[in-house]
Amino acid sequence: MPVSDDQPHTRTRLPVGEQSVYQQVNGRQPRPLRTLLAVLAVVTLLVVGISIANRGTPAPGTSAASADQARPAPAATVPSGQDPVTTTSNGIANGYPHTDQGAQSAAANYAVALGSEQMFRADSRRAVITTIADPTVAAGLQARLDQAFSTDTTAKFGLDAQGKAPKGLTFVSRTVPVGTKTTNAADTATKVDVWCTGLLGLAGEGSTQPVAENWFTLTVTMRWTGADWKLTDFSRKPGPAPVPGDQQAATAEEITAAVQDFGGFRYAR
Repeated sequence: MPVSDDQPHTRTRLPVGEQSVYQQVNGRQPRPLRTLLAVLAVVTLLVVGISIANRGTPAPGTSAASADQARPAPAATVPSGQDPVTTTSNGIANGYPHTDQGAQSAAANYAVALGSEQMFRADSRRAVITTIADPTVAAGLQARLDQAFSTDTTAKFGLDAQGKAPKGLTFVSRTVPVGTKTTNAADTATKVDVWCTGLLGLAGEGSTQPVAENWFTLTVTMRWTGADWKLTDFSRKPGPAPVPGDQQAATAEEITAAVQDFGGFRYAR
């Protein structure tokens, strides 16, 4: 006789130990340790994947190619340690090698010459141009610089018509190259940017033009003449200038003594 489905069902409760074994076999419950290890493995893979992806990601707004191009090679920003020349003329180094480093060394030393106090006196200015300029353009550069360093210009710095400082004062005009960069190179011509800082003014008691620093970039264009790099043109633009340091300015006596005691350098790329 069939039993009606409406009859009460009978439940059998197994002992705790047996119940857990039954559920593991039929219910396939995961083991807690295995589950934890699986979660840790997934998280580790995600972290490693994100790290690898971010390692090659450029900064926002730049592509990977542009980021690589913007980053200079190590050799472009460190000194070579090679002495570029062993000879001088009129106190200016000459006889640079026919290499990119030779061109950058020439540009740095020519920047020093163009920013020296010699440029404020007609006779020494001609000697500088004769030494560093390509003979084919020397006359044009001389006329250009004679106009730039006219008596009106020298008077603005407190100098007389001959470029001499008043009695008891010391005129300071020094250019210090901070770095060089070739911007247009060829076998017979090149263009080099020279980042510089400079000192300019009159040192001494009662000076109305105290010595001040400035920052600028001098672009030097040169030509290989067969034996040396020679200047054909130059231009100047302000900066880049760093934030001024929190440092007390020296007295007039200290600046005068420093200018007289500390000599300049020959610059090598």
